[in-house]
Amino acid sequence: MKFSVFTVSTPEWTPEETAQIIARLGWDGIEWRVTDQEEAEKPGHWAGNRATWPLTGLEGSIPEIARITAEAGLEISAIGGYAPASDHENVERLLAATAALGAGRVRVTLPKLPVGDYRAVFAETREHLEWAAERAAEHGVKVLIELHHGTIVSSASAAYRLVEGLDADHIGVIHDIGNLVNEGFEDLGAAFQILGEYLAHVHVKNGNWWPNAQFGPDGQVIWGFNWAQLRDGQADIEWLFRALVAAGYDGWVTLEDFVDHNRARDERLEDSLAYLNGAYERATMWARWVAAGSPDGDDYDAFVDRMVAEDEAAARAAGEPVEIELPDEADEADEADE
Repeated sequence: MKFSVFTVSTPEWTPEETAQIIARLGWDGIEWRVTDQEEAEKPGHWAGNRATWPLTGLEGSIPEIARITAEAGLEISAIGGYAPASDHENVERLLAATAALGAGRVRVTLPKLPVGDYRAVFAETREHLEWAAERAAEHGVKVLIELHHGTIVSSASAAYRLVEGLDADHIGVIHDIGNLVNEGFEDLGAAFQILGEYLAHVHVKNGNWWPNAQFGPDGQVIWGFNWAQLRDGQADIEWLFRALVAAGYDGWVTLEDFVDHNRARDERLEDSLAYLNGAYERATMWARWVAAGSPDGDDYDAFVDRMVAEDEAAARAAGEPVEIELPDEADEADEADE
């Protein structure tokens, strides 16, 4: 599994600064944001983001994108495009740029709700994605759609309905647990089984619902939604990694961070990578425990101690450096995790 940063998360930095900093922090890749955005006096995630490449004239930026990425020693995990699936001209532009950069994957966006006749718009979008998948095959890349609240596809089930039967080598789905806190959540194990071969990319962020001190008719409590740091939100990131490992997913996991606070961004990115690596290590150890049958009389912590000792002994016997760290104590298991 490899970890990257989506540059929507780094609005204050130029592309070169972003690539150099995240490489220094130990990230494996970068997901470049590509869109024609509005200007802003102060750089923001959605407007005036300095780490965003413009869609208009994207072809002319390809050599610079490639140079900055290569000089930082990073891979491109995907191109984070914002072109609607119905915008064939710009989808074609994104597909061609993705191929030229060797990026492999590019996101297109889906209609936002409300859409009027949902079934009609769903069917029309399916036709656009059939075209996009065919064009992606011509370019040798994969087009992605994302599970996203407020669109016609907020859940794994809806996404599968939209892409079912299309060539999974050239169209796939981005799972985003943070978006699913907002809308569309399904049991993670079931969701990954539903998506099957269409699970092609993972975004990770977190968020919270909270009563916002406003009241509706007859005293109804009104709830609001805020983005949160990975450890602070309602999405269970530990469960996410256990489910990904159980599903055999070994692709990219890309961080999105929209939270604004006083902590320096490079410190936050370093901490986020440490947390993601730890969650993955704990998930792989958990998978080993489950595979061993969760033996009676052997609690999880004792199993971890024994596996770490065995891994260290094997590394020494092979003459390899020993860098195995004991995973943090896991939360108590529940049946859903298995």
